[in-house]
Amino acid sequence: MAASRRLSSILLRRVAVSPARSLFSTPPRLRSLAAPAIPPLLAPIRSFHVSRHLNDNPLFEPRESDEVDVVIIGGGPAGLSAAIRLKQLANEAGNEDFRVLLLEKAGDMGAHILSGAVIEPSALNELLPDWNAPENENRFANITAVTSDRMRFLTKNRAFSMPGPPQMNNHGNYIVSLNELVKWLSERAEEVGVEVYAGFAASEVLYGPDGGVKGVATNDLGLGRDGKPKSSFERGMEFHARCTLLAEGCHGSLTKQVMNKFDLRKDSEPQTYGIGLKEVWEIQPENFVKGQVSHTLGWPLSSKTYGGSWMYHFGENKVSLGLVVGLDYPNPYLSPYGEFQRMKHHPFFTSVLNGGRCISYGARALNEGGFQSIPRCAFPGGALIGDTAGFLNVPKIKGTHTAMKSGMLAAEATFQALAENKKGDTVMLFKYEDALRNSSIWKELKEVRNMRPSFHNPLGILGGVLYSGLEAYVLKGRVPWTLHHPGPDYAATKTAAESKKIEYPKPDGVLSFDILTSVSRTGTNHEEDQPVHLKVPDWDAHAEKEWPRFKGVENRFCPAGVYEYVEDATKKDGVRFQINAQNCIHCKTCDIKAPSQDINWTTPQGGEGPKYYMT
Repeated sequence: MAASRRLSSILLRRVAVSPARSLFSTPPRLRSLAAPAIPPLLAPIRSFHVSRHLNDNPLFEPRESDEVDVVIIGGGPAGLSAAIRLKQLANEAGNEDFRVLLLEKAGDMGAHILSGAVIEPSALNELLPDWNAPENENRFANITAVTSDRMRFLTKNRAFSMPGPPQMNNHGNYIVSLNELVKWLSERAEEVGVEVYAGFAASEVLYGPDGGVKGVATNDLGLGRDGKPKSSFERGMEFHARCTLLAEGCHGSLTKQVMNKFDLRKDSEPQTYGIGLKEVWEIQPENFVKGQVSHTLGWPLSSKTYGGSWMYHFGENKVSLGLVVGLDYPNPYLSPYGEFQRMKHHPFFTSVLNGGRCISYGARALNEGGFQSIPRCAFPGGALIGDTAGFLNVPKIKGTHTAMKSGMLAAEATFQALAENKKGDTVMLFKYEDALRNSSIWKELKEVRNMRPSFHNPLGILGGVLYSGLEAYVLKGRVPWTLHHPGPDYAATKTAAESKKIEYPKPDGVLSFDILTSVSRTGTNHEEDQPVHLKVPDWDAHAEKEWPRFKGVENRFCPAGVYEYVEDATKKDGVRFQINAQNCIHCKTCDIKAPSQDINWTTPQGGEGPKYYMT
């Protein structure tokens, strides 16, 4: 009990440090720690020890540490599925002391989650068979069954019907807010005994004497913008684990470190990405068709830019609306945000949105590389699960079911490996990789492996559509070849001198909005007096190199107005590079698309960033 009170004290001190996690704004999970009684979920707390004191600098003060069996980084569908399955197995084996701890950087569970989303319920049915059973008083009820599918090819003013590939048949699927589903899953995780901590950003991978991963550390709090400790300074905390599962989602900051250290991409192609921008609207009842699912190709994107839109009618008079743009687009003048805003003025969308109001906005990067870009997923001491490994099925436009399934497979392999590892050696989850190769994930991604890379052809979108149709209806992946991605997305960016400037119409404030209005709908909050978490070694050197070549590509690829070039006569090219880190919605696009790869996205203080609603 003393150890339990000690961890409660640590957590409460960390809550007090950051305004983003005051007791007024903290999620129920952390608010409960303020109660006099210690929640049962925090007991028993075991084996605290203190790192060796290095010197008197507060930045090198000892960090508190905790020993757990498994630590999971990321509270999305993959991380929560892994956590639930691990505790299910442990409880079935009578090992209720088996500790599974999940760290989520968002202040509330689900607050950083964004997706379309139409989900295929196969993994959910397997993990929690009664997830929507009428007799289950805790069922997830916020679902809308798909009633119809529409596929359209857009020109500037018209929409033409076209057949959708069989992978996009949504019979038996559901439209949901993934943000709400994740909140619900986190409650189910706590019910089975998972220790869920929102508002804690894992910022460092810890390694053991043999070089294997032994856990993570959360970031320090109370640092000023200059990197020096303030009066509120609080050291991060270490979580040592027998196994560490990374479920950070697309392009995770710790995943990048582990990928490089263990060369996990040695036998795979580079990952390729898209950026998805989303709004949720409340529309007029006469424009609402419950359960209708629409997808489009074509306008407003050019024939050289991969992407498409979605529009899903769900709940009561709500529409999920979005655009995905492949980040291998060549024109530095293209703005995914600008394309999304002008897209809504097409008659196909105005017929639905007129008279409605936008209630939510967000954006995030997503993996599009598919089968040939899957890295090795097991490393000494842990594994990659979910979208951090790249299991999105692009032609199907779904990844929740594959993310959840990968988490469950990793959980089963982890529990078995730890049960067999009596000596305490660093675990290697070979059985997880074997299970992946024998799973439905591998089968469905292999079948569609050639569809996304087929769009790299002289005919652009038209050629990709024709080849993908052939694959979908005839070849079905049963060919001896695998098409390749031409290279990383940032390398596809042409210079401004080689490209045509794109002028975007001024937002009307009714259907289209300026970027700061949209950012205000994300609920984003960062304390200003902290180190900039978007790491650029030298801002002036960056501007001198990038401005002459790309004329401000950063402020166009960012969907939140984080990057700016401001007129400044004292600078070499008359402009100053500026980072408005407070606006960051954690989409990771900058880390992926920056042509010189000199922007490194890292975690800000835990609990900060967007607070998405209905996404």
